[in-house]
Amino acid sequence: MSKAVINFLQITLLLCIAVTSTAQTNTETETKAVAQADADLVAEGKAVLALVASLEQGISELKVLDGQINTVPEMDREALFYRRDERSFALLQDMDEIARQVVELPEGDAVRVEVERRLSEDLNQASDAVIQRIDELGTRIVDHTKGLDGLSGGQHIAQEAYIHSLEALRVQYYEALASVIEGREALGMQTEALSQRLRPVLYLHAETLVGHIEFGAFALKELKERLDGDPQNADLSATIKDLSSRQQIYLNRLDSIVGVLGRLGLEESAYKATLLKQGQGLSVKDFEGAVAANLLRDGWSALREGMVEKAPDLLFDLVIFILVLLAFRALSRLTRRAVSAACDRPGVDISSLLKDILASVSGGTVMVIGVLMALSQVGISLGPMLAGLGVAGFVVGFALQDSLSNFAAGGMILIYRPYDVDDFVEIAGAAGLVKKMSLVSTTIATFDNQTLVVPNSKIWGDVIKNVTAQKVRRVDLEFGIGYSDDVEHAERVLEDILDKNEMVLKKPEPMIKLHALADSSVNFAVRPWVKTDDYWDVYWDITREVKMRFDREGISIPFPQRDVHMFTEES
Repeated sequence: MSKAVINFLQITLLLCIAVTSTAQTNTETETKAVAQADADLVAEGKAVLALVASLEQGISELKVLDGQINTVPEMDREALFYRRDERSFALLQDMDEIARQVVELPEGDAVRVEVERRLSEDLNQASDAVIQRIDELGTRIVDHTKGLDGLSGGQHIAQEAYIHSLEALRVQYYEALASVIEGREALGMQTEALSQRLRPVLYLHAETLVGHIEFGAFALKELKERLDGDPQNADLSATIKDLSSRQQIYLNRLDSIVGVLGRLGLEESAYKATLLKQGQGLSVKDFEGAVAANLLRDGWSALREGMVEKAPDLLFDLVIFILVLLAFRALSRLTRRAVSAACDRPGVDISSLLKDILASVSGGTVMVIGVLMALSQVGISLGPMLAGLGVAGFVVGFALQDSLSNFAAGGMILIYRPYDVDDFVEIAGAAGLVKKMSLVSTTIATFDNQTLVVPNSKIWGDVIKNVTAQKVRRVDLEFGIGYSDDVEHAERVLEDILDKNEMVLKKPEPMIKLHALADSSVNFAVRPWVKTDDYWDVYWDITREVKMRFDREGISIPFPQRDVHMFTEES
């Protein structure tokens, strides 16, 4: 046999051994996994059996406690009732948890069969016990309510609070019974008979609560209307507060019962509609199906009845509202015109900005008073509205801090009046005539017909130059003559030019002085005084006249020149 054949056989043998080893390993792993799963299942079964044993022990102890309650003094019975109910709720929770764990066990498992048998007996006993507890609670509530009228002060309040606690406990038993029904369904037990026993009890309780809620809503509306007419009545305020508290208690109970009805698959739409109308338990899904239909039907009925009963009053109120607004609108316009006319009277020296603000504020105040009076005529309370405006003003003021700084700067400009409309100013890097002023900004028209809107906060925080604030201005001019020209002759010519210009004022007297001996000329400073409106006319007229007169008089106006001296160096 060749060496190649021997090597091939060796490799084949090794592969077979490896495959066999891998298969054995996989089989062992699967066997271990199955064994572990069986062990876990056994452990779960033992844990469930332990829970069932603990549950049955608790049920036995609770039966003993229940049998001993009537043997203790009456003053201790209520405490024992409370303790019994607490333990009952705990056992019902344990029972529900066991039912959920049993469902996880495999079908046909011996432990599951045993637990289902024992748990079925416990659930049957629990359902009967819960029904009995609900009936007992109803009797206790009636008994305590009968004795309520004979109490007063703190005893009355304490007894009333205890009755409310019993009512809440009864709702808890409804929820516990729903859990028992769900546990029975999980184990495949019949629940129809138990649901039939619970259904009328739940509907009766829900209808009672709806009656309390609707009656309380009507009473609250009536009391609040009376309180609006007598806001200082402390008894009305206390009654409204107490009734509102009761109303919320009823709403919470109805919400819980609606939840139990939903868990049992019973009709609940009418009660959900009641909760929604009272602003309780609102959600998107509540607007679907029968709940939305009930809401729409009730809303349309209420709207139709209200329109039929109150349509004439609403129409009359609307007419009054419109007439009041129109009357105050006309009065607002008259107020604006009257204030503007008063500000324009001779002798009244106020800025244009102040005139506009006084006119706007006076007219706006009259209009606001008109709106408030119109709202009061249609029965709208102004107190909450004014309070809301105060809060809204705070929020808006915080959000508009920069705008408020402009308002503050506008107020300072209004008070100190550094410039007015039609003044020529240089402010915040802009120069031109002021065309419009407000508390927020100043509008400037430049000489090349551009419009600039400058925020007042930038103006007040910078240098303000008002060129036209004074009625008289000095025109600063400077003219130069040659060094070879007659200085006195030039002075006489300049004086004559100023004397003949009608816009130059005699007082203050104009000034003509030899100002400087410059590099290329002898310079004269010419300072005539003129009215502010004539400034540029005088400036341009005198400049033109000086040039023409100097030419006629033979006086030179030198331009910059430099003498260059050349030397020849002899070798």
